Amino acid sequence: MADSGGLSANNAAAANHDDDDANTAPFPDTVQVGGSPEYKVERKLGKGGFGHVFLGRRLTAAARSTASTAQEVAIKFEHTSSKGCSYGPPCEWQVYTALGGTHGVPKVHYKGRQGDYYVMIMDMLGPSLWDSWNSLGQSMSSEMVACIAVESISILESMHSKGYVHGDVKPENFLLGQPSTPQEKKLYLVDLGLATKWRDTASGQHVGYDQRPDAFRGTVRYASVHAHLGRTASRRDDLESLAYTLVFLHRGRLPWQGYQGDNKSFLVCKRKMSTSPESLCGICPQPFKQFLETVVNMKFDEEPNYSKLISLFDSLIGPNPSIRPINTDGAQKVGQKRARLLNDDDGHVKKKIRLGAPATQWISVYNSRSPMKQRYHYNVADTRLAQHVEKGNEDGLLISSISSCANLWAIIMDAGTGFTAQVYELSPHFLHKQSYKVSDSFPFKWINKKWKEGFHVTSMATSGSRWAIVMSRSAGFSEQVVELDFLYPSEGIHRRWDNGYRITAMAATMDQSALILSKPRRRPRDETQETLRTTQFPSQHVKEKWAKNLYLAGICYGRTVA
Repeated sequence: MADSGGLSANNAAAANHDDDDANTAPFPDTVQVGGSPEYKVERKLGKGGFGHVFLGRRLTAAARSTASTAQEVAIKFEHTSSKGCSYGPPCEWQVYTALGGTHGVPKVHYKGRQGDYYVMIMDMLGPSLWDSWNSLGQSMSSEMVACIAVESISILESMHSKGYVHGDVKPENFLLGQPSTPQEKKLYLVDLGLATKWRDTASGQHVGYDQRPDAFRGTVRYASVHAHLGRTASRRDDLESLAYTLVFLHRGRLPWQGYQGDNKSFLVCKRKMSTSPESLCGICPQPFKQFLETVVNMKFDEEPNYSKLISLFDSLIGPNPSIRPINTDGAQKVGQKRARLLNDDDGHVKKKIRLGAPATQWISVYNSRSPMKQRYHYNVADTRLAQHVEKGNEDGLLISSISSCANLWAIIMDAGTGFTAQVYELSPHFLHKQSYKVSDSFPFKWINKKWKEGFHVTSMATSGSRWAIVMSRSAGFSEQVVELDFLYPSEGIHRRWDNGYRITAMAATMDQSALILSKPRRRPRDETQETLRTTQFPSQHVKEKWAKNLYLAGICYGRTVA
């Protein structure tokens, strides 16, 4: 996990390549792999999460006539023991092979193993956008950033068309061509160490949706909210990261810079969700806000309308391509088919998901059941809880769900729990320990560990910002997943429903909502499940659901709107 920073050919301080991490072998003085010429390894150009890049200078002629004749190249070293090389050569090699010849991706000329390193020899490029931004006084003109926008979208479209998403779009990973060459204004996207497939190779279909809240990949400052939350990467994530990159280059700063500590990623994600496009792009020209609004509202498997996204920036770019600060040839080729694609939208107005005005609501879940007696109470003070429970017990009802709002209880009691007896305790502290976890942040790592031990989540609750999770064995579930978000995770829930999961536990704080969805070992005859979000306790809605044999299965109060 990284926040920012980077080096490139223009501003990297000269470094002795033997003077590196103590736990790896020294870098070789010369390199020759895969039939390449011999190259002298000179100064370090940069270091990333997946390797070290050096300037290489050619010493001998190539073994084949079609080889690169460049005197200077970039040489990337990755140690054989690094995380990305557990099963052989770096995954990045496979991605570069698949993307060979793709617009905006530098060419790899040779690759192979030498000593303790996997070595990749590729085109030598110039400064990164991070370097250029610094050299321009940490600010770029609207036209320059607009040119970067349209060419970046074009590069991402080319990469996406090959079935890959980049996974780490940021200023440090966009490089210009070498200075004083015809390519000096040409933009390239580098560092494919985090690239993943959005399209399944065998089926040609979009990869499946999943969420693992502990699986963050990318750079905290520019990562999409979905990446923060551990969702499967898709095309929308590259575009959201690009939006943050563009705003940074124009404004010189993003509102979530400066957070520190173990919960930095959580705080940054929370800030991203609470910052509306209007607020983030307030001093930027209108196209920046329109671009951000479009990409943050995209669905997981939605195909971006790249031509329309490019067209947003047309008004900011001068008419003469030859004097533009960035070469936009790739975007111009996309623009040739723009007239047809601008009309591809279905005309439906999308619901905006980031309003910058957080809201909390009741979330209620209803399951189809045979007719049964069910009762609810809400706004119940501690002193009155016992009488409601006792009266319900006398009528053959047991507690099936309980929640709180503003220090008042809401309880659901019914005759369909299957329990034969029940006890409860009202306590100012969490109860006597069995298999539970109390945490100041959602404890997914602990949940995942307990899943592997045969436990399943059977109950959740919150108090302020703290989470309490109860997990049990023999809970009757075969699989469980979690949907965690800074708003109600509607898209994720519907995708889980489509795959046979049903909500079995939920809780929310003033910041986040978490829902546990499970596959039962025995499938019910009627799997109908509905959810409802209401500002007030849904007393009237509950009665309407009862008339349809839909009964409350769970309730909580907390964050639903970002």
